Amino acid sequence: MPTRILIVDDHPAVREGLAIRISNHPDLEVCGEASDVADALELVKSVSPDLIVVDVQLKTGDGLDLVKRIKSRDAEARILVWSMYPDELYAPRALRAGALGYINKENTTGRIIEAIRQVRDGKVYLAEGMAQKLLTRAVGGNEVTAGSPIDTLSDRELEIFRLIGDGLSTAEIAKRLHLSPHTIDTHRQRIKQKLNLETAAELTRAATRWMLDGE
Repeated sequence: MPTRILIVDDHPAVREGLAIRISNHPDLEVCGEASDVADALELVKSVSPDLIVVDVQLKTGDGLDLVKRIKSRDAEARILVWSMYPDELYAPRALRAGALGYINKENTTGRIIEAIRQVRDGKVYLAEGMAQKLLTRAVGGNEVTAGSPIDTLSDRELEIFRLIGDGLSTAEIAKRLHLSPHTIDTHRQRIKQKLNLETAAELTRAATRWMLDGE
């Protein structure tokens, strides 16, 4: 029987493109598509996919949060995260959330099917060199490799930082994440402290620059 795949991505054209690519392989088939967390959770329950491909950025909610919620319900769920964001920042977070693989959308040509099959088989999939970086970091213990201050943000803080960079207000972020504006403000304060930023304007500029630079 073909491996049944659920695609979770907020862009219909992207979902369609991936579905077409998957349909070219007789051992794989798409059993459902979703654009947000609620629909994805409902489909996971109703269609019981063998594998789930999840984008980090969704219509509502967040891909990493979705991974955690799926894994809390089914520890055996096999999930591949794909995203436009850097492997160095999101691959470790995806694995910690419970995914078996991470692939950057810019590098998916000819590789997404390989990644799907590897995750289907219960193996970890990462971009070439990324696994070695993670092993080096793990062996180093407390000796964390130098990187961007963005690395110090929690998954939730990074999600909010990304939405600030997308131009969303506190109220809009709260609505999208189903959180209170007060909670968002608390996270904003923590982000400013970690990034050594003084004002809301500095936070907005930093988030916007990070989104534009893709780092």
